[in-house]
Amino acid sequence: MAANSFSHLDVRGAMTMVDVGEKSMTQRKAVAEAIVHLAPATMELLKQSALPKGDVLACAKIGGILAAKRTSELIPLCHPLNLTFVDVSFDILERPPRVRVMAEARATGLTGVEMEAIVAAQTAAAVIYDMCKAVQRDIVIARVRLLHKSGGKSGEFNAPEVPE
Repeated sequence: MAANSFSHLDVRGAMTMVDVGEKSMTQRKAVAEAIVHLAPATMELLKQSALPKGDVLACAKIGGILAAKRTSELIPLCHPLNLTFVDVSFDILERPPRVRVMAEARATGLTGVEMEAIVAAQTAAAVIYDMCKAVQRDIVIARVRLLHKSGGKSGEFNAPEVPE
């Protein structure tokens, strides 16, 4: 690690990818969420599979999984990982109308999968926006955050509950 203690800067202050070669191979897991706020009429169309672009949640699930697999192409200095599992799931919440997107990523490797879970959740939320924008343009994507991570030297993290 650089003398300045920033992991992505070398001793001269130049950007560098972190060398994870000395880390231990461990089971890594991360879960992230994103909240998509919808108008009541849009939520009803989503629940009835009546939106003009088709099955919103199926498309968002596939988009999120594909995004997790491409995270190292999107986030500078992020290591490409051999993911062993990615899933995206949804909770339909009525009051106020919103979709809670949850993305899980797993790998056995030298570095964590937090970014893969976060990118999957964000992308799935963006797909929901794209699939619903024909009927609502003011959709809000909010509260993207890491909920859980395990594995590696830093151990386990669980985010505290936050009020809706």
